[in-house]
Amino acid sequence: MLFNIFRVIFIILEVVLLFNLLIIVHELGHFLAARWRGLVVEKFGIWFGKPLWKKEINGVTYSLGSIPAGGFVSLPQMAPMEAIEGKNENDRQALPPISPLDKIIVAFAGPLFSFGLAIVCATVVWLVGRPVGEAEMTRTIGYVEEGGPADVAGLQVGDEILEVDNKPVKRFSGMVNSVMWNVVRSEGETVPFKVNRGGEILTFNPVPEKAPRDGLRRSNLRMVKLGPMASPVVAGVTPGSPAERAGLQVGDVVVTANGQSYLHFAPLTEAITSNPDQAVDLVVDRRGEMLNFSITPEMMPAAEGVPAAPRIGVAWNFAGKMDIAHPNPVEQVSASVATIVNTLGALFSPKSDIKAEHLSGPVGIMTIYYRMFESPDGWRLALWFSVVLNVNLAILNMLPLPVLDGGHITIALIEAVRRKPINIRVLEFVQTACALLLIGYMLYVTFFDVQDFAIFQGDDPPPVQATPTPPPEP
Repeated sequence: MLFNIFRVIFIILEVVLLFNLLIIVHELGHFLAARWRGLVVEKFGIWFGKPLWKKEINGVTYSLGSIPAGGFVSLPQMAPMEAIEGKNENDRQALPPISPLDKIIVAFAGPLFSFGLAIVCATVVWLVGRPVGEAEMTRTIGYVEEGGPADVAGLQVGDEILEVDNKPVKRFSGMVNSVMWNVVRSEGETVPFKVNRGGEILTFNPVPEKAPRDGLRRSNLRMVKLGPMASPVVAGVTPGSPAERAGLQVGDVVVTANGQSYLHFAPLTEAITSNPDQAVDLVVDRRGEMLNFSITPEMMPAAEGVPAAPRIGVAWNFAGKMDIAHPNPVEQVSASVATIVNTLGALFSPKSDIKAEHLSGPVGIMTIYYRMFESPDGWRLALWFSVVLNVNLAILNMLPLPVLDGGHITIALIEAVRRKPINIRVLEFVQTACALLLIGYMLYVTFFDVQDFAIFQGDDPPPVQATPTPPPEP
């Protein structure tokens, strides 16, 4: 028990430190560029809230706050940011004006440093690798829910998917060239599938479904109710369950059950629950050694999203068998750019089911990091996710919206064309209004993120967001 408490605390510390590193590096870019260009720098702070430490060095107040949530740099000669950073110490109008070029350089430095950190993380991932599951990389169907849209349309286990929604696919999950994303992103009444079945190219047109919204949680997205081919791998064993008493262990791979092989854990689970009084004979691969088990299911109480039913007490790894991939930095950064571009395209499409509520803020991102660090190769996953997150941070901040870095660049370009600064009162009004809208939106997505955090111990998959965390299987 004490070990588990220390483990949770250690994981939380890892998440907080890594998340804060991403923000601080971004702000460090602004700070160093401002010093280079000779701007007045009032403050450079790590974390927010009441300072635990504060010291003035060469006119700059450095501080360490009490709330571990990123950092900030106060630059009064840039556009007014009092709504976020607080009141400036210097009289803005008494300070010497700076050129539009200086503003552009300082604003651009933040996204540039974020992009640079993404390349550093991608290089490390290239060297050490990242875990990749069967379910992510396959295009072959391993499960079709009986009576679901895919089943009604005629798709079958073993079909190799070539195209979804008239777009080629290379993998099952993820947000780039994947079966999952193309189903979620589709907008038509049907989702065309082109598959290879024994050398014959066939086309099917399942009608997607959406489960009803569960209370105040995010709305559900499109699905056709099929899953990828992935070996049933034990991810957890319930204490005191038939599986534990029989000796099943985490990492065991089920080769056959009652003489039948399975390409996905779902039909195996269905076979077990549909025969509550019948022992299931399992052949299990444990690190190359074949073992035999005979386990009789027992009635177990309902859990999160799982009704009471006869079970053997096993949680399955959705990803199947794991391997270590070594994608090169260019491949990782390109995929990260495609991820945010795809997300923004879906977000602004009037016919898309993906809305602002499906994105995530700091709480959601830190929850994802927590999930990753819980796994044995969590640090590898966290490094890979940091590539995507830093690229997202760089691109989103370059959007030409007030408060964001792209907004500062846009204002500087307008000033360069007009050959005079924009009225300070107008800037203050626009920046404050946009800051309040941004804060309101962050509170909005945090409302959903907190609900996900509260139930993330269960089997409910997370929602789509501006990161590669997958939505439910289509």
